[in-house]
Amino acid sequence: MLEQLSKKIGLTQTELKISLFVVLIFVAGLTYQIFFNDREEVPYQIFDYSEEDRKFYGANQDSSALSVQKSDDKEVDYKQEVLDFNTSRFGNIQKKKLPAEKSINLNTAKLEELIDLPGIGEKTAQKIIEYRDIHKQFKSIDELINIKGIGQSKLAKIKKYIFID
Repeated sequence: MLEQLSKKIGLTQTELKISLFVVLIFVAGLTYQIFFNDREEVPYQIFDYSEEDRKFYGANQDSSALSVQKSDDKEVDYKQEVLDFNTSRFGNIQKKKLPAEKSINLNTAKLEELIDLPGIGEKTAQKIIEYRDIHKQFKSIDELINIKGIGQSKLAKIKKYIFID
């Protein structure tokens, strides 16, 4: 029955079911509202907002003094202000030193050498070594794609630093 009705209306069966459900809930709510809802009317209440209005409009008069004060402020370089408060020294941070081009043999490289490659951390370097141990050796540099964590872009970054014997 739903199949025939859905073809006539031009809706899928799922759309038809959802539409029927919404109509049914609407009718049930309307029925409850009319027959079973015996609420008493809440009397209309008047609220006095004059105190809040006075505070709001009074603040508007004070803001003119603030705008004059703001225009007298000097131009501030906020980036420099933040850096001036930073007391830590960054001189002791070691940058990753990139190896020379074609300097790391992929089939004999140690963990530390692999970590020096751009974008390669300790876990990825360990995965490279595990892959090398399982497959005996790399036959092509492009085999690095088979290692989780190395995609085309990372391979492109490290390709110039590695070679295979």
